[in-house]
Amino acid sequence: MRCIFASKVYHMKLVTFFFQNKAHLGIFHEEQVYPLQRLDHALPDDMLGFLKMGENAMNRAKSLNEKVIAGDYKEMAVPVSNGQLLAPITNPTSCRDGYAFRQHVAAARRNRKVDMIPQFDEYPIFYFTNHNAIQGPGPIDCMPDHFQKLDFELEASIVVGKKGRNITAAEADDYIAGYMIMNDMSARTLQMEEMMLNLGPAKGKDFSTVIGPYMVTPDELEPYKVPAKPGHVGNNYKLNMKCWVNGELLSEGNMGDMDWTFAEILERCAYGVDIWPGDVIGSGTVGTGCLLELNGTGLLNDPNYQVQWLKDGDVVEMEIDGLGRLSNTIRAVKSDFSILGLKKQPQTS
Repeated sequence: MRCIFASKVYHMKLVTFFFQNKAHLGIFHEEQVYPLQRLDHALPDDMLGFLKMGENAMNRAKSLNEKVIAGDYKEMAVPVSNGQLLAPITNPTSCRDGYAFRQHVAAARRNRKVDMIPQFDEYPIFYFTNHNAIQGPGPIDCMPDHFQKLDFELEASIVVGKKGRNITAAEADDYIAGYMIMNDMSARTLQMEEMMLNLGPAKGKDFSTVIGPYMVTPDELEPYKVPAKPGHVGNNYKLNMKCWVNGELLSEGNMGDMDWTFAEILERCAYGVDIWPGDVIGSGTVGTGCLLELNGTGLLNDPNYQVQWLKDGDVVEMEIDGLGRLSNTIRAVKSDFSILGLKKQPQTS
């Protein structure tokens, strides 16, 4: 199948930028945003509309991006400090999250003193999360129950660029419009309670999924390309991944350690159903990429280890080579409402 998004050299970062009381789609270059619709009135002013236009829109944007890099359109540039970067795609058609890093899965199971699940190596899995709770850089509002073991998850993610169904992993990379950082926020107490019933995660995950700060087109990552793991198919990139909380480096891994590639995850996603322009899919957590794993490892090695969870005012910063730096501040919502407090007593048999 002919490649649309990987056949040309785009070297482009796209953002959704809020300024002058409106969100605009733009090219990001050297801390400046160039609103696409101001450069070409035929282009949509939103990422979803842009992706739906397919190859035509991407080629137009590529041409504009080359001129921006050459120094043209400086009169159109808006300093990023004059507004606010939002999620690159604020209204994705869906949001899935995968489970691609064996290191994270193995460590989490080891910390619970259970064996590694062999099915991890048989097929990639994913779950659907709340695509209406997508956000970008900035504050993350959390209810009181969310602070019961509030966690970050350091991940990469992709945006689907064209419609497909029953695609193979060998061709799936052609369907990827771009890559982003993802922080799959997690309220662990809510998550673990609901998953005891073998359903979910749902309420433990549905309040915030952070993506950004921009969407990087695949060609920009070509210098980082490495082979997929043995027995796997699809593009893979050696990109260092880090997460800091309040300036302290807590997590570090590499996107090149993905055992299941995005292409293989996409193959499974598209089996018997359509994937659509604007679908967002996360990689799952990199090894060491969340407090749940870090706390478990700490307690395994030292029973007196002081566990850490996110709290009001914490600043979470994530960085992936080539994909930028994503910063969020945890913010508590003042409320007495608790769904944990609504639990009823179990029925006696």
